[in-house]
Amino acid sequence: MRSLETYFNKSQPLDEYIYKMKNNQENLQSIYKSFQLPKNDERLEKLKDSAYSKVLVITEDWCGDAMMNIPILKHISEKLNIEARAFHRDDDTHLIDHYLTMGKSRSIPIFIFMNDAFEQLTVWGPRAKEVQRFVTDISHDMLPSKNHPTYKDKVNETHIIISNRFKTDSSFWKSVYHSIVNQLLYK
Repeated sequence: MRSLETYFNKSQPLDEYIYKMKNNQENLQSIYKSFQLPKNDERLEKLKDSAYSKVLVITEDWCGDAMMNIPILKHISEKLNIEARAFHRDDDTHLIDHYLTMGKSRSIPIFIFMNDAFEQLTVWGPRAKEVQRFVTDISHDMLPSKNHPTYKDKVNETHIIISNRFKTDSSFWKSVYHSIVNQLLYK
């Protein structure tokens, strides 16, 4: 694998990535504007003096999880002065293959937090536990077996429900925030 420094330097600044988005830009920006960091969160104060200086975001524009999680990360990275850059997962799958979810899925987004020497300090993603529970439950409740004739339609219906919830549920945004901050603190 190329070094994290090489991937980081070849990636887009997060604001540029957002500006060039074609699928989820409006929703991502809406979440960013609607979400506010909690006031007086002592954990953020503790993190201000940490070694975190960079975060490499493995993402794709079409991803609903990225649409919801990146605005929360953007707030955190701005508060902590962490340089955030976006790497397109599908441009080079060698990177994501080192961060497979459950050892097999190229799930995104993945946030790789590094220090000034580009050493990986911790990794977060692709979902907060509460969000994962929701996705697992709704998929279990709505999806028939893969060989069922309505399976594809039900998958599409399920994705719409999940995406709409990601766009509007501030409790999910708070879960993402707490999950990321706790990961940074407690690795």
